Amino acid sequence: MAKSQEDLYKDLGVETRIRIIELLKQKGPLGVNELANTLGVTPSAVSQHLKILKHAGLVRNERKGYWIPYAINEEALEQCQAVLSQVCTCGCKATGKVREAELGASDDKLDLLKKWESELQRELNEVRCRIEELKKEK
Repeated sequence: MAKSQEDLYKDLGVETRIRIIELLKQKGPLGVNELANTLGVTPSAVSQHLKILKHAGLVRNERKGYWIPYAINEEALEQCQAVLSQVCTCGCKATGKVREAELGASDDKLDLLKKWESELQRELNEVRCRIEELKKEK
């Protein structure tokens, strides 16, 4: 994990690093070339970002022959969530409940709630797919 909150914010303050974390969360372990192709950046750039994320403890890797897949460090992300929730102003208090402050400020509450419902449905579908994958492995 990052040495301080400031370091964590710096490490996560680059869009490409956030996108790397999102891809690893969605697709599981990926190699540098797979990440580079998906992100549209050079493998060298991806390697540099992964080096920073690994140093922060947010990702880990384990060599498998010539392939070095990178994966999310779930424990570190949970710690990261705890740190970020301390400064979060959305009103959810890291509970996953509706972001009341954003909802209260919205001109179109119905549209916003439908958007959130869609996001949650996508996430639920991803979880269901992961469950099915794990069942097949057994």
